[in-house]
Amino acid sequence: MTLTVPQQSPPAPQSLQPTGWLRYLSFSVDHKVIGLQYLVCGFAFYLIGGALAGAIRTELVSPISDFMPRDVYNQVLTLHGTVMIFLWIVPVVNGAFGNYLIPFYVGARDMAFPRLNAVAFWLIPPAGLLLISSYFITGAAQSGWTAYPPLSLTTPASGQIIWILSVLLLGGSSIFGGINFIATILKLRRPGLKLMQLPMYCWAMLGTSILVVLSTPVLAGTLIMLSFDIVAHTGFFNPGLGGNVVVYQHLFWFYSHPAVYIMVLPAFGLVSEILPIHCRKPLFGYTTMVYSIMAIVVLGLVVWAHHMFTSGTPPWMRLFFTIATAFIAVPTGIKFFNWLATLWGGKISLNSAILFSCGFIVNFVLGGITGVALAQVPFDVHVHDTYFVVAHFHYIVYGGSVFVIFASIYHWYPKVTGRLMNEHLGRFHFLLTFVGFNLCFAPQHWLGLNGMPRRVAEYDPQFQLINQFSSVGALLMAISTLPFLWNVIASALQGEIAGDNPWNALTPEWLTSSPPPVENWKGEAPLVTNPYAYGTPENEIDLNSVSGSDLWRNGQ
Repeated sequence: MTLTVPQQSPPAPQSLQPTGWLRYLSFSVDHKVIGLQYLVCGFAFYLIGGALAGAIRTELVSPISDFMPRDVYNQVLTLHGTVMIFLWIVPVVNGAFGNYLIPFYVGARDMAFPRLNAVAFWLIPPAGLLLISSYFITGAAQSGWTAYPPLSLTTPASGQIIWILSVLLLGGSSIFGGINFIATILKLRRPGLKLMQLPMYCWAMLGTSILVVLSTPVLAGTLIMLSFDIVAHTGFFNPGLGGNVVVYQHLFWFYSHPAVYIMVLPAFGLVSEILPIHCRKPLFGYTTMVYSIMAIVVLGLVVWAHHMFTSGTPPWMRLFFTIATAFIAVPTGIKFFNWLATLWGGKISLNSAILFSCGFIVNFVLGGITGVALAQVPFDVHVHDTYFVVAHFHYIVYGGSVFVIFASIYHWYPKVTGRLMNEHLGRFHFLLTFVGFNLCFAPQHWLGLNGMPRRVAEYDPQFQLINQFSSVGALLMAISTLPFLWNVIASALQGEIAGDNPWNALTPEWLTSSPPPVENWKGEAPLVTNPYAYGTPENEIDLNSVSGSDLWRNGQ
């Protein structure tokens, strides 16, 4: 007699990764979890940086230093700039949305190097905590986010060294992330998906990552040399020991002007994803958008010295960098007109995502115009190191990147949670943010034109009224955070169920469930060769190239 033992399927392998909410506190290798870790961590530092900005604006309500001592003001100023750039905008527009979206867009299950991806994130919290703790332990750095010598050599060394260590950790995180994005976009694309069929955000992240990999090591080397000057009393940048402070400026700005594009190029890509969906129109001028991104990458590496027109640069250098900076306005202008053409004649949904996107376009154009003005040597000599520069910088970075971050959160929130955010609260959030932002920073152009220097706690009493207007605007921006936070939390608990694709979008992340499964799709990833085919008749859509949620449900 023969006994046949029924074949038993092997038990499913036990996952080594935590599940549930614990996965967001773990060393997860899931790109979606890492993206949300970047977002939540970055927003926490945004609240800290915003509190520091509130302290600065409170001090500037009166022309005398009466809210905090002068050295504390310098520490707060340094921490504010460093936190907002290196711990909020760069990690979120690159790390958060890049990690969450890029594998979807290329048809991959995850990033090329998942463990390196996790390491890149987990460098950020300790670096941020190290930076903030310096204020309470030894006193934070007092030389601003630029750390110019000889000021950084003559202020207390301990705070400056901690600042350098934290920025080096954050730079390492950026480099790891940049390498990962380049490898993922170029090597993990789904078979059949060509480069010129990728969503625009992929191109933006590819260009950004190239800038990160090329420029960040220069900053790292520069800060290491600066630390040697502080600790070992070498003479790289110390003029008392034969060093040259202008060399530091060249090296610093070789990274820090590309850093502006590291913050705004991903924002360009995110806006280019949001507008076609909510306008129900194809993205206008896809090819020119791609070429303009790559042009910005190339030109972004050769414009750094326009920050140094008052540093004794020779006339030929001033001429070259003026021309180069003027040229970079061309690809940026192309993107502006392409966005306007995408909006023109579209069936625009005036929701929170589109309002913040349009707010970005307005603010960024104003910031770009003042940037072109600052590239002209006679004008720059007049307003250099005044509040005109502060206004220009914030119109580019906050009016550009931060507005896009909020637009992106409203747009992709249903993808992450499966629920819609409250649109009434969203529009109220936009109104407070837009009015507060422009009330805060628009008057600062006037302050700069009339000679008020930046980075000072005490100023001429004639500027008091305008500074008070600016501080009221900052207060409105702070208040605007409250309805946003309430909206995020309340919508996650009891928001309207969104369904898998509430926007009827064609980009790949919407062609799976909301929230997505661990490896993004059940079965084969969809091949989307035209992610902006809005307005195409249904009978002309190739279901083999544009797969919908029905395919996901069938496990195909």
